[in-house]
Amino acid sequence: MNLADPMREGDVRLDPLAESHREALGEACALDQDIWRLYAVSFDPEHFDRSFSLLLARPNWQPFAIFNGERIAGMSAYLGIEPERGVLEIGNTYYVPDLRGTGFNSRIKDLMIGRAIACGYRRIEFRVDARNTRSQAAMSKIGGVREGLLRQDRITWTGHVRDTVLFSILADEWRWQLGR
Repeated sequence: MNLADPMREGDVRLDPLAESHREALGEACALDQDIWRLYAVSFDPEHFDRSFSLLLARPNWQPFAIFNGERIAGMSAYLGIEPERGVLEIGNTYYVPDLRGTGFNSRIKDLMIGRAIACGYRRIEFRVDARNTRSQAAMSKIGGVREGLLRQDRITWTGHVRDTVLFSILADEWRWQLGR
């Protein structure tokens, strides 16, 4: 098993992001242009092609196109993959608006966290813009532990100096949650 292998559970599928996903993902990302103000990088129509190309080029990232049935539903990625430390981050996540708040995120995160742990990662991190209360609630819902606030952590594409909330899930915690 490899981090980059496709993942599937029922009608949900994660395929390694490829050039062939560019057009459909661009259309999906254009469905909510306002949300990109909360992201460090924009995938709105004006910035999509450049951001998509940079996402594919990141050497220690593994992005995925997410499908709900045959429809592209968004994207997510393993970021900052550090096998020698057993640490990675899950982020760069976007879902089309009609799937938000439906439990879809939990299904995707279950697949991604489970895969990371099966591949030997002991710590999975999530970094969320402090203004993004929806994502913070989602992280808590899946069992993420809020570790703190990284003040003035990064400058976003809009020039906003972002505070970042750091969450994590440890492999032992995840196994415990699954055993409930």
